[in-house]
Amino acid sequence: MKILLFLKAPRPGTVKTRLAKDLGEDQACEAYKMLVRRQLENLPKDAELLIHFAPANAHAEMNEWLGPQHRYIPQCEGDLGQRLSFAVKQAFEHHTSPVFCIGSDCPQLETGHFIEANNHLKKDADLVLGPTEDGGYYLIGMTRYMPELFTNIAWSSEHTLRDTLKAANALNLSTALLEQLWDVDELCDWERACKATFFSPSRS
Repeated sequence: MKILLFLKAPRPGTVKTRLAKDLGEDQACEAYKMLVRRQLENLPKDAELLIHFAPANAHAEMNEWLGPQHRYIPQCEGDLGQRLSFAVKQAFEHHTSPVFCIGSDCPQLETGHFIEANNHLKKDADLVLGPTEDGGYYLIGMTRYMPELFTNIAWSSEHTLRDTLKAANALNLSTALLEQLWDVDELCDWERACKATFFSPSRS
């Protein structure tokens, strides 16, 4: 199992910008770092992790933040679809087992979800998706590179999952869906995460 984690360098004003409208840029950045740390702690221990980061000049910054034990790869230019497609294509060039792409917005995403997703792909699914309440997805996993899954998609919208399922249907893929979870984008989401004891209510 190979996991591609897409992150931004933790720079105030560039991460969690919607959350920053209420918390301020510095506290929103701290919230972002907490989300990332939680996600790293909840990945399968036996998975190969590749951190795809942006901007491209932030390698030293990422290494200092998360440590030298990870492999860091700069994201290519382009929209989210182009960045996902490029990373997945690279991952499959020398890798045959399932590849999963995630971000750090979903505090509920845990090891069990990856195990379930991997089991789907091992059995009869070509594609597995983890839906979010806002119409997107928190995880996409596949058994091979399929660029059509990343083109003509309304990214960061309520239609992202719908468009991806439409592309999968056009490819005659067998698709499995995980349970629906939620992302942290707005203040209400962050408060929800704190209330669920994912993080300290102090938001420190």
